[in-house]
Amino acid sequence: MAGSASDTRAGQDTARGGGGGAQSGWTVFAAVMMIFGGAMAILEGIAAIAKDDLFVSTRNYVFQFSLTGWGWVHLILGIVVLLAGFALFSGALWARAVGVLLAGLLVVAHFLWLPYYPFWSLVLIAINIFVIWALCVGPQKSVRA
Repeated sequence: MAGSASDTRAGQDTARGGGGGAQSGWTVFAAVMMIFGGAMAILEGIAAIAKDDLFVSTRNYVFQFSLTGWGWVHLILGIVVLLAGFALFSGALWARAVGVLLAGLLVVAHFLWLPYYPFWSLVLIAINIFVIWALCVGPQKSVRA
């Protein structure tokens, strides 16, 4: 009988996302996508810093920025997002909040990156919107009868 009470408490802790490091599927999805998005932003940043002439930009775009400057923005933001993605595996609430904030910043950054790499920017905008949604949904509590 004592074993079943502790099993019930352990199940409740797991359902809340507390003990044992158990994560919901959406949190793991968000963490993996943030790690992927951060790595891609790092590579974009390195490419923009190393070779300015690698990217082709439209001439009459509303937002005109230095490509090298955007390379540094992507590199730094990519490193921070990559680290936040790994922090999501801890299950901490602060990691979820930071993840939502950083995914939102990446959406804005990729929107402004549209003239340089349009298709890839749209893909990463969509991924980051899913990340925000997945982090806002939170861990689901299981209902036991």
